[in-house]
Amino acid sequence: MTLEQLRIFLAVAEREHMTRAAEALHLTQSAVSAAISGLEARHGVRLFDRLGRRILLTDDGRTFMAEARKVLDQAETAEALLLDLAREPRGRLRVHASQTVASHWLPQRLMTLHERHPGIELSLATGNTAGVAEAVALGAADLGFVEGEVSQGDLLRQSVARDWLVLVASVDHPLAHKDSISHEDLMAERWVLREPGSGTRAEFEGWLVTQGLSLADLQVAIALPSNEAVLSAVTHGRYLAALSHRTIASAAQAGWVRTRALPGAQRTFSVLSDPRRHRTRAMAALLEIVTADQGPAAGNSN
Repeated sequence: MTLEQLRIFLAVAEREHMTRAAEALHLTQSAVSAAISGLEARHGVRLFDRLGRRILLTDDGRTFMAEARKVLDQAETAEALLLDLAREPRGRLRVHASQTVASHWLPQRLMTLHERHPGIELSLATGNTAGVAEAVALGAADLGFVEGEVSQGDLLRQSVARDWLVLVASVDHPLAHKDSISHEDLMAERWVLREPGSGTRAEFEGWLVTQGLSLADLQVAIALPSNEAVLSAVTHGRYLAALSHRTIASAAQAGWVRTRALPGAQRTFSVLSDPRRHRTRAMAALLEIVTADQGPAAGNSN
């Protein structure tokens, strides 16, 4: 079994399509088919069911898929270590980030990295805070950027910027123009929240505790998997939400929503890394850029 066979297997497994996998790998369909057949024949296992022109993963194939991905992640780590022997930072840098960070804070820093070190091949994946932390812990990400607490206590966590949550409502919401909002107001209205595992949601739940409230005290209409979805629901309906001020800045400036500060609802953007893994020059280069913002820029509330 070779790494190339594993790469081909994963490409086919993720797409459940030989032709599309071949196109993604820049190989012929016959080469992809031969690699899969060879893998199955050598180990006496069926990884795919062939149903006419379709292929589907078998249960054995799904089990093997997780292990194959781990092996390739480890191989990429070894390759990164070899590439790091060069003086100039280069090689692949896999970054995962929670949505608020990925959309509103991280892009300009990644562009700075590219301008300084064009030899680094960057990839960015987004998810919620829990998913990002898991990716770093499993070795699927070299660095993770999050906005909430994480449960993986063995990860290194370093503050890189500050943020705060605001209450968001449509411009015609009854609370949009009130001078002050009471706990009773908060409990009487319907809410749209981010999904469990989101740093934004976790921080909001923590803020509620400081106010002597809990999520159970609110009328939660729905939980949505992105900031954009929450903002859209608030803009077009009579709901309240708590989102990062960075997320709603454009909508507020355009007059689509009204916002109100949540006293004390400040939080920290952090970068996660695994201390058990080699810190490449590419990782160090990005860390240098993001930690440089710990001066006035990091705490600035733009």
